Amino acid sequence: MSALTPAADPRPGHVLADVLTSTRAGASGARAYVRDAALVAGGAALTGIAAQLAVPVPGSPVPVTGQTFAALLVGAGLGARRGFLSMALYTLAGVAGMPWFAEASSGAAMPSFGYVLGMLLAATVVGALARRGGDRDVLRTAGTMAAGMAVTYAVGVPYLAVATGMSLSEAVAAGLVPFLVGDMLKALLAMGALPGAWKLVGRRG
Repeated sequence: MSALTPAADPRPGHVLADVLTSTRAGASGARAYVRDAALVAGGAALTGIAAQLAVPVPGSPVPVTGQTFAALLVGAGLGARRGFLSMALYTLAGVAGMPWFAEASSGAAMPSFGYVLGMLLAATVVGALARRGGDRDVLRTAGTMAAGMAVTYAVGVPYLAVATGMSLSEAVAAGLVPFLVGDMLKALLAMGALPGAWKLVGRRG
């Protein structure tokens, strides 16, 4: 069957973390809490590491990073609740001084902080869509990633305008347009990785 053709979803209502860690398969309450905490912390750490893959954009205070891609993968892999908690941990630790925002920065004063807040919401949205099968095939994954990126920019671009005194059109030119090609590449990676992971899960039974 083609990857473009929706197949019968293995484990409906689950996200990848549920299957790969068996959090819904008879684990005791205490063990499930510990596992969830590890997943949340791991998702925050992954986002922090990806944020250091940064390339400055001329004329923009916002660099190209792997941060957004990681946040969306965290949401898809962990689901809405754990995805939200993971990004909340990432955000709060960064505000408190952990230097794992883009380019080893921290705090809430940077103009790009709105994107961090947007990623918190985006991971939640993507996680909710993934639990409804939004990462099971190529087309649904494309829509899920597009929704997550739209949420990120819907928060990040207006925040950038307010923080820098730019007009909204200037903020779009500096904080959205330069990133569209990179976002398309990130979406293509997700469109291969997430459905591919589900195919392996399906074969594993």
